[in-house]
Amino acid sequence: MNKLLCFVMVAFSSLLILFLTEAKTGGFSIELIHRDSPLSPFYNRSITPAEVMTNAALRSISRIDHFRQSSMDESKAIESVVITNGVTYLMKISIGTPPLEFFAIADTGSDLIWIRCTPCVCYPHNSPLFDPSKSSTYQGLSCDSKPCTALSPDQYGCGDTKKCQYSYRYGGKSFTNGNLSTDTFVFSSTDGQAVSFPISVFGCGRYNGGQFTGAEAGIVGLGGGSLSLVSQLGDKIEHKFSYCLLPWTASSASKLRFGMEAVISAGEGVVSTPLVSRSNQPTFYYLNLEGISVGDKRVPWSSTAQGEGNIVIDSGTTYTMVELNFYNNVEAAIREAIALQPVQAPPQSFKLCYATSSAGADGLIPDMIFHFTGADVRLKPFNTFVKINDLECLSIMPSDDISIYGNVAQVNFQVEYDLGRKQVSFAPADCTK
Repeated sequence: MNKLLCFVMVAFSSLLILFLTEAKTGGFSIELIHRDSPLSPFYNRSITPAEVMTNAALRSISRIDHFRQSSMDESKAIESVVITNGVTYLMKISIGTPPLEFFAIADTGSDLIWIRCTPCVCYPHNSPLFDPSKSSTYQGLSCDSKPCTALSPDQYGCGDTKKCQYSYRYGGKSFTNGNLSTDTFVFSSTDGQAVSFPISVFGCGRYNGGQFTGAEAGIVGLGGGSLSLVSQLGDKIEHKFSYCLLPWTASSASKLRFGMEAVISAGEGVVSTPLVSRSNQPTFYYLNLEGISVGDKRVPWSSTAQGEGNIVIDSGTTYTMVELNFYNNVEAAIREAIALQPVQAPPQSFKLCYATSSAGADGLIPDMIFHFTGADVRLKPFNTFVKINDLECLSIMPSDDISIYGNVAQVNFQVEYDLGRKQVSFAPADCTK
């Protein structure tokens, strides 16, 4: 009798999964939650807005250090650049049958999806562990499976059971080790329905540590590599995803869209630029930046880097980072455009700030245009400056070499990644809708 009941439950679950998957083939959207939002498990009401902005600057600098490490030796496997205590956005993902829900880091700078599993040698945590023995759809992958061999030789191994064991390293000396597996992923769409994807690959993390805070249960990689969520969903989402980011002060969540729901409607203000492929670095999304205009003055790109693809677009880095020589030219143009004297001692990590308490810098900050190949993206002052107490500080920062287009610059834009056509599109948007 118990066996019959178990069979019926598994059969029903399979039918439900099939129904839900087919019901959402047009696409779906889920919430992205900013780490400093009251909706976030990281939320700390005792931190001031100025501290939020300063901490974001430190995280941006840390994150670019690990982009740099990943790019230094192209003959080696890329170390994922996510800085676990530098996470900007979180998403909810449910795994298993029956499904168990987790908060995980959403990261365009990494590929592997993994969740803490029991038994676990883990960092201190306040979120549940996934127990594979309680999921009727869980399967460990063999060493000769395609997902296992997609890992680099130093990222996987085999034990006596011939099951795939992964080992993944992150920036900041964080790590996860465990079993590469498959199970059903379930997402709660913003329209109130659930959408499921069976036989999805993820890491069942049994030995994890480093700079994880305990609020996150794992990481959902959204990069360009074969094990990322967007690559696994592939044809099911027509190789398209997009996001519309809100500032951290917003009372509602940002949106992450997949499939046809990710497509930006044709209209005024929509611009597109090619994604630049780098076979040795498939995780990262490279664009080509030709210059930045400050008001009416255009500053052409200058760099020591060779070839196309000079800037990474990344939802996980807060502030935009550009190479030092180019930054100096852009800063000079901003100083020339703003008829105020900058403060002599800007806050930690910021290079250019203006006092707003009496001078009224708000109305003096010009729009800036990022000139990507084929796409001019006009940024408002809230995309290029952040408020720290009574100061307005430039949210573009210098880097020794790597350049990143950060998420403050992307606030209130719908940003669509069409991986089939190899392009990224931008459209100004009210991301509360």
